[in-house]
Amino acid sequence: METLGLAPWLVGFPLLGAAILLLGGRRTDRWGHWLGVLASTASFGTGLALLLDVLGRPAGDRVHVETLFTWLTAGSLHVDAAFRIDPLSLTFVLLVTFVGTLIHVYSVAYMEHDASRRRFFAYLNLFVAAMLLLVLADSYLLLFVGWEGVGLASFLLIGFWDHDLKNSVAGKKAFVMNRVGDMGLIVAMMLMVWSRGSVSFDAFLDGADGVVSGSLTTGTATAISLMLLLAACGKSAQFPLQAWLGDAMAGPTPVSALIHAATMVTAGVYLLVRSAPILEAAPHAQLVIVIVGAITLLFGAIVGCAKDDIKKALAASTMSQIGYMMLAAGLGPIGYAFAIFHLVTHGFFKAGLFLGAGSVMHAMDDNVDMRRFGGLSRALPVTAITMGLGWLAILGVPPFSGYWSKDKIIEAAFVGEGWRPWVFGTVALLGAGITAFYMSRLFFMTFAGRRRWPTAEETGGHGAHPHESPALMRWPMIILAVGSVGLGFVLQLGGGFTTWLEPVTGHAEHGEPVLPVWLLVTLTLVLVVLGAALAFRMYAVGPVPVTAPESTVLVRAARRDLYQDPVNETIAMLPGQVVTRTLVYADRTAVDAAFLQLASGVRRTGDGLRRLQNGYVRTYAATSLGGLLVVAAVVWALAG
Repeated sequence: METLGLAPWLVGFPLLGAAILLLGGRRTDRWGHWLGVLASTASFGTGLALLLDVLGRPAGDRVHVETLFTWLTAGSLHVDAAFRIDPLSLTFVLLVTFVGTLIHVYSVAYMEHDASRRRFFAYLNLFVAAMLLLVLADSYLLLFVGWEGVGLASFLLIGFWDHDLKNSVAGKKAFVMNRVGDMGLIVAMMLMVWSRGSVSFDAFLDGADGVVSGSLTTGTATAISLMLLLAACGKSAQFPLQAWLGDAMAGPTPVSALIHAATMVTAGVYLLVRSAPILEAAPHAQLVIVIVGAITLLFGAIVGCAKDDIKKALAASTMSQIGYMMLAAGLGPIGYAFAIFHLVTHGFFKAGLFLGAGSVMHAMDDNVDMRRFGGLSRALPVTAITMGLGWLAILGVPPFSGYWSKDKIIEAAFVGEGWRPWVFGTVALLGAGITAFYMSRLFFMTFAGRRRWPTAEETGGHGAHPHESPALMRWPMIILAVGSVGLGFVLQLGGGFTTWLEPVTGHAEHGEPVLPVWLLVTLTLVLVVLGAALAFRMYAVGPVPVTAPESTVLVRAARRDLYQDPVNETIAMLPGQVVTRTLVYADRTAVDAAFLQLASGVRRTGDGLRRLQNGYVRTYAATSLGGLLVVAAVVWALAG
């Protein structure tokens, strides 16, 4: 069998692992977690073998479709169950399986005392399998199966500790909001069938130069692109469907790492970059994508500045960084590869930051309030160092990974004509400064300054005793920290990563920014230093109150996620409730009342007729005479 023929096993291994763990029940409790790790590791090994195979081929021969069987035939519509192996799908395969495997290993220790650890690993395997199916699919329909599988797995994992109602509600919220986005993907597929009679990638992405060919009009391409954007907004928590992401922190921390770094929120970026030729035919839709990315970038950054919950601060950070990627994806060929580049480097340092947050929680009895931390670097040196490296990477400090990927997006945002480069470039630049502030705030509030956690005297005998995590939790953090430091530099050598993606994203001509590159790099670094210095002064040198001060209107709004829940309830939920109550009232007062009146009339008529059946001959004779007179009157009237 050729190496590329192993592609189905990429999905098969974790899917088989999930099936064994779920069907095996309690009999797998003792070893089920290691089976979950083995399944994910096997997928990574298979992905690595495929990568070596593809790297050994010429650039023009790096796209391979592995057809399994004919899935659906209806009239002119023909859909195969097929996997597409190309540089883009392989990039995601390696990210998902490598980071996913490290998270599996970390979870063995993190979930050690959980009675349902076997079920947790089954869901993790299911999550990885669904994401791999999503990125390997050769048609939008098969991609949709993985898309829904990711939604199901996230629902199960976010609400995993469902003995707490808040966790169940968070899982349901994520599930429902994602279904809103899913409607976009369904409508996009309907438009594809209407316009091309197909949902396979080949029908839309058939231009080797990255340009969709055939009769797809600008209007149709715009409609499809906007529907794909709606789907991406739901899955990647972008404006205006971002409200579920913060609440999703209710799940176990390894779940947060998996969702934010390697699977769910990256799916929207993948969908848009995979659909690049369609976007190229819809310039207005591209502009909308850039605007959505820019709004979300600032939205997440502002929210992140005010969060005291360490996991929710990281969640806001993810929203903002995915905003960078969406912005890049909307810029066209110049941004596609940079969007994926930042997605890969972000996958490493964000997974490391989340696992570090889990290590801090492990040490602090699951406390997530950064105002009750402080000075933890002495008690948690490995966690502090690995999170520190991830912090420098997300800040974009040279030569850490984020510098090579995020600065490329900022540079690309300043390319163009008219007002766009000035507006979008300035937003990207400001985002770097705000990111530096809130991520530094998180790091300093946790590891610097004086200790603020409660003592045994304050709690009446049971105080926190911070301690470093076990080796199974530390080593994944160390490996991810190494990636946070060097991965960006390695991938950018000689433009290697952008060249690698060219068979999918096409060749991007170099564009000159409206400001010199050296000036953009300098401005970015100055803003990063200013943001970090301000955070240092406020949260490392200055006193940090254990109770959040009243502060300004903007800070209070940011603490409440800029009122996204009240806005959603007012715009979407409240009108729906009004319509529902109106329909219920109309049903009761009009429909039900009409039928009740009709039934009452029939009953009264029956009662009247029943009185004629009284058994008296004179009544029957009078009735007969009356009937005879009516008939005679009718005959007389007709004869006249």
